[in-house]
Amino acid sequence: MLKLNHVKKTFHPGTSDARVALDDVTLHVRKGDFISIIGANGAGKSTLFNAVCGSFFVDEGSVLLDGQDVTMAPEHRRAKVIGRLFQDPMRGSAPAMSIEENLVLAAGQGGWLSTAGKREKQALRERLALLDMGLEDRMKQPVGLLSGGQRQALTLMMATLSMPKILLLDEHTAALDPGTAEKVLELTTRIVAENKLTCLMITHNMQSALDLGNRTIMMDRGRIVFDTEGEARAKLTVEDLLEKFREASGRKLDNDRMLLA
Repeated sequence: MLKLNHVKKTFHPGTSDARVALDDVTLHVRKGDFISIIGANGAGKSTLFNAVCGSFFVDEGSVLLDGQDVTMAPEHRRAKVIGRLFQDPMRGSAPAMSIEENLVLAAGQGGWLSTAGKREKQALRERLALLDMGLEDRMKQPVGLLSGGQRQALTLMMATLSMPKILLLDEHTAALDPGTAEKVLELTTRIVAENKLTCLMITHNMQSALDLGNRTIMMDRGRIVFDTEGEARAKLTVEDLLEKFREASGRKLDNDRMLLA
């Protein structure tokens, strides 16, 4: 489904600010995989997503999506088959537009707004009701008036309406309060499972990284240092993950946000 082969990316090369963000990353994602990605700040997690989405072109290596080489494909072209949610609930939707308008644009990829009829809008309303956020009765309300959890749930629906080939979740619950974050995570796992989506999820919660999905990856300094699934993963504890990080990197994990999650 998704293959990154020996991908490298250095920002500000040749200057005193040069930083290796991705260091010979090879990752093969199978169709239907749900992979949790963990690592300290600056490990390269979001940069990995940016490489997949085409936010920049990699310096070396290749990116293949569903058998097609997209290494040099522009971001807007990849966006047609990649769904992505960000940590900031303000991203991913148009705040001045209504819930209905956002959904219609997401479903029609930008060209359906003026032609969507009552039947299509009712279908979107019914799907919105499945989120259990009470948004189906507020279709005309501007998205900018929604809470963070409501916006993330709506954005999740928008990102999966057209059944993307891959869904990227970039700490999409990190800015939410614990109760809301749990609800959005439950919604996420349900939507991914029901639609058999291929999904990569960055999380700062190490327990969630073991509980959710079928595979866990740990990154450090632009490299994948640990990759586990199946029975071996099922036996792991958070303490085991911390030890795996120490073995791979030669130092203790010192990210308070991850340790306290």
